[in-house]
Amino acid sequence: MANSYALLTSLNGLAAGLFLMSSFGLAATRQMQGCQRFYITQSICLVVSAFLLGLGLHAPDLLAVAALDAVMKPIVIPYLLKRTVPEEIFRRREIDQVLNIPSSLLIALGLTLLAFFLSGYLPPAAGSIAAINLPVGLAGLFIGVYTLTVRREAVPQLIGIFGIENGALLCGFAIAPTLPLVIEMAFPFDMLIIALVIGILTRITQERVGTTEVGAFAALKEGASK
Repeated sequence: MANSYALLTSLNGLAAGLFLMSSFGLAATRQMQGCQRFYITQSICLVVSAFLLGLGLHAPDLLAVAALDAVMKPIVIPYLLKRTVPEEIFRRREIDQVLNIPSSLLIALGLTLLAFFLSGYLPPAAGSIAAINLPVGLAGLFIGVYTLTVRREAVPQLIGIFGIENGALLCGFAIAPTLPLVIEMAFPFDMLIIALVIGILTRITQERVGTTEVGAFAALKEGASK
């Protein structure tokens, strides 16, 4: 039994490490397709961690959430973005960003160190298997906020929001693994609606204004008022 728990703890640590690396990639990549791939990888790591925690902490709700997220995050949401967002956006070579890649990586590293420091002030994890989830999830949240801040276009900003949600869930699974299932299931469906709305607005902006920068939404409003 102890050996099984130690194995689950090691595998969860590996999933958390890959989650953190995907968060760094999400902040540093300048290609739309790469941005989406890092989000998919991050989501898969989140699903694996939820599954391992469900086994190690004997939390069947987490197993159900892992099954739901395995369908919604790496499959349904990227498919929805592909269907609603103009294809030329995914073919574009670079995303407009305020800071360059080295600066982004340094800031992401600083945010990670801050997250490991602040995680000591969070409520303790439900078990030792979930201890790594707290700092890594908080780091993913911080890096998601940074990604949302420095990106100028709607879809990359949306993926930054998804990164924030993934980081918050990774922390939440560790702190409250027995949270009622109906509450945990609400998050993926909220993200699904957000992806649909932003995807449609992005398509309209691209067709009418010729760009997907967030500032172009103001042009849509001005055009409608005239």
